[in-house]
Amino acid sequence: MKQRAAIITVFGSSRPRPGDRHYAEAHALGAALAAKGLIVCTGGYSGVMEAVSRGAKEAGGRTLAVTAEFFRGRANRWVDEEVRVKTWQDRLFELVKRGRGYVACPGGTGTLVELAVVWEMLNKGAMRRKPLAVLGDFWRPVIERVREVEMGHASRWGEQEEPLVRIATSAEDAAAYLAAHFEARTAGSRAARGTGESLFPRGRERES
Repeated sequence: MKQRAAIITVFGSSRPRPGDRHYAEAHALGAALAAKGLIVCTGGYSGVMEAVSRGAKEAGGRTLAVTAEFFRGRANRWVDEEVRVKTWQDRLFELVKRGRGYVACPGGTGTLVELAVVWEMLNKGAMRRKPLAVLGDFWRPVIERVREVEMGHASRWGEQEEPLVRIATSAEDAAAYLAAHFEARTAGSRAARGTGESLFPRGRERES
C-alpha cells in the first residue's frame, strides 16, 4: 500500500516580508520540503507562514494551515486547505497534532512557545518520537542552554538519551533530515500511521 505523505508543521514569525532574509529562508524550506514529497502545515498567516507555504506551492507541493478565530485574518493565498479553530490554544495543539515532523524558523514569543511545547512533549514522552529541527542558528543559544540544564539532572527523559532537536544548517538540510526519518521508518516497519494519533498516550496525561 502506498505510504501517506507526511505532514510537516513549520513554526515561525508573522513579521518577515518578501525581500527579508528570513522570508527567503522559509520560502526555500517550503520548496525543499515539497521536493521531498512532504506536506507543509503552518499557522496560515503572513511572514514565515506565508513564505514556506508559497515555496511549497511554487515547487508543486501541498499546503495546509490551521487558523483561529482568535486572530481576525484568514489564511494566505498559498494555502490549499484551511482548518479553522476557535482559540489560540486550539490552534497550537492542532498544529502539533497534525505534524509528523516539525521545523521551527526564527520567530518571537509565539514561535518560542511552539518550539518549547513540541520539545517538551518529546522530552517527556507525551507523544511518540517525531523529528524536530530548527532552521539555522537563531535558536541555538536557547537549545544549548536548555540542554545544559537537562544534562544536569538525573532524569532519564528524552534529552538524556539522545538529542531531540536538530540544528539544521540550511533548508535542504532540514528537509533531508525529516525525509530520512520517514524513509527509515518505512524501510524498518509500517509504524507510521498518519496524523490522527492522540497527543497524550494513556498514563502520561498528568506528567510534568
